[in-house]
Amino acid sequence: NVMQKLKIAVIGCGHWGKNLVRNFSELGMLKYVCDANTSHSQDIAKKYNVESKSMDDILQTDVDGVVIAAPAEQHYDIATASLEAGKHVFVEKPLSLKVNEAQELCELSAQKNKTLMVGHLLQYHSAFLKLKDLVRGGKLGKLQYIYSNRLNLGKFRNEENIL
Repeated sequence: NVMQKLKIAVIGCGHWGKNLVRNFSELGMLKYVCDANTSHSQDIAKKYNVESKSMDDILQTDVDGVVIAAPAEQHYDIATASLEAGKHVFVEKPLSLKVNEAQELCELSAQKNKTLMVGHLLQYHSAFLKLKDLVRGGKLGKLQYIYSNRLNLGKFRNEENIL
């Protein structure tokens, strides 16, 4: 299975990154972890039996892909460096805090022939998948309007406030 042969590094092992570390470890793909707090990344590395490395060191390894769960203001720089190093990139949302930077990343990934993916958690949520199936199957009739409200806002992130 090709999935098991991929080697992944997770950059950012904090609030959400620790979930990605766990998931890629369970898939047998996790090779390296990195966090600005090196003692934290060393603890995570020990827990998942992988190496903790700096981002620069990771980009010089043979990992196939880099998963970015660092603070949003770092996404563009880390994703750019990762693509330039020839890695596939998964970035937690937002891809960038600036539209032009997001466009540049898309162009760079095409230029380098590498996958660039943004993590939109609810896109794969079982409730949304079921709703899509119901709509596709015509079970709800002709849709005029859908309204959804997420009541748990999660962690409040001031650095991403678009207002």
